[in-house]
Amino acid sequence: MIGIRSYGAYIPRMRLQLAAIAGGGRKAGSGGGERAVAYYDEDSVTMAVAAATNCLEGIDRSQIDGLLFASTSYEYKEKQAAALIAKALDLDRNTITADFADSIRAGTTALRSALDAVTAGSANNVLVVASDCRLAPPRSAQERSFGDGAAAFLVSAEDVRASIDAAHFVTDEIIDVWRTERDPWVKSWEDRFVVEHGYLRTAREACLGLFKKTDKKAADFRRAVLYGPDARSHTALARALGFDVKTEVQPPLFGQLGNAGAAFAPLLLIAALEQARPGDSILLGNYGDGAEAFALSVHDGISSLFGNRGVRWHLERRAELDDYAKYLNFRHLQTTSADPRGGTGVSATVHYRERDQDISFHGHKCRRCAQEQFPFQRVCFSCFARDDFDAVRLSDRHGKLLAFTFDHFAPSPDLPLIVTTTEIDGGARAYLQMTDANVSEVKLDLPVEFTFRKIHEYGGTPNYFWKCTPLR
Repeated sequence: MIGIRSYGAYIPRMRLQLAAIAGGGRKAGSGGGERAVAYYDEDSVTMAVAAATNCLEGIDRSQIDGLLFASTSYEYKEKQAAALIAKALDLDRNTITADFADSIRAGTTALRSALDAVTAGSANNVLVVASDCRLAPPRSAQERSFGDGAAAFLVSAEDVRASIDAAHFVTDEIIDVWRTERDPWVKSWEDRFVVEHGYLRTAREACLGLFKKTDKKAADFRRAVLYGPDARSHTALARALGFDVKTEVQPPLFGQLGNAGAAFAPLLLIAALEQARPGDSILLGNYGDGAEAFALSVHDGISSLFGNRGVRWHLERRAELDDYAKYLNFRHLQTTSADPRGGTGVSATVHYRERDQDISFHGHKCRRCAQEQFPFQRVCFSCFARDDFDAVRLSDRHGKLLAFTFDHFAPSPDLPLIVTTTEIDGGARAYLQMTDANVSEVKLDLPVEFTFRKIHEYGGTPNYFWKCTPLR
């Protein structure tokens, strides 16, 4: 039996009120719904690392021999994201990596490819990560329906908690939603054409094809997990397939999360698995340049994953972004704001030489006295041994603040920039920026964990490092 061994999600902590998008004012008030918004130092890669970290909780990372990444919003056009994510996760250099892009269906396409790889025996444990942070025209209907997030699954033949029993695929060519390399945001054709001739027709065809292939109907599934471009279209598809929207369909989270692109259907699947019981059957339907439908069975051990950081945990962990102008500044869409991405950037040689400590967050442990330190150096500051260290991964540990300062003059879109000296469990100390934190909660000895984020974009290149964030 081959299927999902573990899952993990990531939804940014910041929430933007939909009323603020419509009116553009400050503190437009709650009650009209919200959407998840990536912080200024987050993108599809950093969210993918966070979701994958949650998925691999308690799992030996040396077992992972494949990583597939799905996104439509990766910043590089000619550089593999999966390799960067694998490095940030400190996976083995022999890990197979691949990117899946150019379609909001890429998340489930990558999941299907992982299943095929494990079935064929070319890999044993494949990590699938889908993440998207799409831009829509400011104050548009798309901007209100979009949301940012990431989902991760570990596909394996061991300890399977949910298996995929059957699948059906439909390929279609339609210009409904698209973005070229020169477009800053997603474009869409007329709504009625997009929904009726694209989404409803094709997604329904894929699901009915699965019903015919498996000799099943809607009543045979405990839960329907369906992609939808908006709440109304999602409801229309569910009813067309014969599901009771209130009791049999996984809520699409519009007004809470939003449409997370390639990660949307995978995130809804995680939300369904968080409530599932052994023996449940789940229908998963996704759309984008065609559609695909999957029949899943839930097995014993699913409850062992409920402690993972999934959709429910992230939806409860929220903070309100009360200023629409600040959101525009985060996305460099504010014409009056200075763009901090100028300059020559980081030397590729320096990046290569320091990638173990910068991307994998490796420190050194002295072989003689066991003192850990960061960054790398040749002499132990405790026993003064020279060149006698072992590399240790620090990213999955916790720490506490030893010192901090608030920098009101840094080139940051959200001032003040919080800069810390952090002691990491094990004894190493690191000079780190803090993210996703309020000034009022920062104090000495504050427990923190570590998150992979963008540190700057000088030279037009996104550069990544690790930051600390309050342990919540």
